[in-house]
Amino acid sequence: MRTWLVDTGPLVSYLDARDPAHPEVADRLDGFTGGLATTSAVITESMHFLSATRSGPRLLAELVRTSGMGLFDLCQPPELDAAAALMDKYADTPMDFADATLVLLAEALGQNEILTLDRRGFSAFRMRRGRSFRLVLDRRD
Repeated sequence: MRTWLVDTGPLVSYLDARDPAHPEVADRLDGFTGGLATTSAVITESMHFLSATRSGPRLLAELVRTSGMGLFDLCQPPELDAAAALMDKYADTPMDFADATLVLLAEALGQNEILTLDRRGFSAFRMRRGRSFRLVLDRRD
């Protein structure tokens, strides 16, 4: 099954119709029939941004549940070390912790398609052996 990794920006945009990226994200996400996966760091970041939106956190929880989104917690010491190393490597891009966990998740799942608004970052970030990400919002397949 085709799986998209999901970053913070699209989750917030999808649930906040006032967000400028909402139409583009909703169009892609509503038409997707594969699986979705993200990390607890992305959910934490999304909950923070959506806390300013009425019912935002509740809507995020419902989206995760109803979509069957795979939720991965990458906070064990080896994963924290790997995330910190990635953040150091990409400090000039920059890469935050949620981004680093998505790179780690991509490697663990063998997936490189990502739903993100961070085109600059995920165009630069690489998985082991130099594998690049495919930015879902930049593709129409």
